[in-house]
Amino acid sequence: METTVAVVGGTGAEGGGLALRFAHAGLRVRIGSRDLERAGETAHRIVQAAGAGEVSGHTNADAVSGAGIVVLTVPLAAQIEILKSIRGFFERGAILIDATVPLEIAIGGRLSRTVTLWDGSAAQQAARLAPEGVRVVAGFHALSAEALVHLERPVDCDTLICGDAADAKAAVRDLAQTIPGVRAVDAGPLENARMLESAAALLIALNLRHKVKSSGIRITGVDAPGGPA
Repeated sequence: METTVAVVGGTGAEGGGLALRFAHAGLRVRIGSRDLERAGETAHRIVQAAGAGEVSGHTNADAVSGAGIVVLTVPLAAQIEILKSIRGFFERGAILIDATVPLEIAIGGRLSRTVTLWDGSAAQQAARLAPEGVRVVAGFHALSAEALVHLERPVDCDTLICGDAADAKAAVRDLAQTIPGVRAVDAGPLENARMLESAAALLIALNLRHKVKSSGIRITGVDAPGGPA
């Protein structure tokens, strides 16, 4: 995969874990943050840990500019503000992977519950805010940050992806499957994203109940191209 992957929110646990895996697979990765210094520090740590790839730190806008794929890994409370701040920097035809989970904790509720959004889901909210020509795919919600950072082990988890553009979903599938153990399963149009987001909240509840950090999902009875590495 030759495209540049920008991870907006790349200094957080989930974004940093994804960036680490992409770098380890030899991809060109940009870490986006509102804090340029933190982005640079995170990029340096990932380079040291991954031992491969090309990783650099940027402001969110600079990370997005020229990137073929942008992965958004920010809390719900920051999603709208950040998308508005970067919407003028997307390449036409770029793919935006929204991994936002609309957790109730954003409004003072429980960590393991989601809130209902006017657009139907966080991914649909992202699609409304994204500029024309940017294809939005929902995905990566259920990949545990804890599992992502242990490069010596496969992640052993499916990621469900939703979107309205088949070619964009195929590109996201290929990106997901650069991570050993991950299989991307097409879960239909973007309107199904609310179910993916709710499944992520369920995994949080399972982690809390069973005192673990990396529960995941496997879909059986479905053939998906590529399969786990």
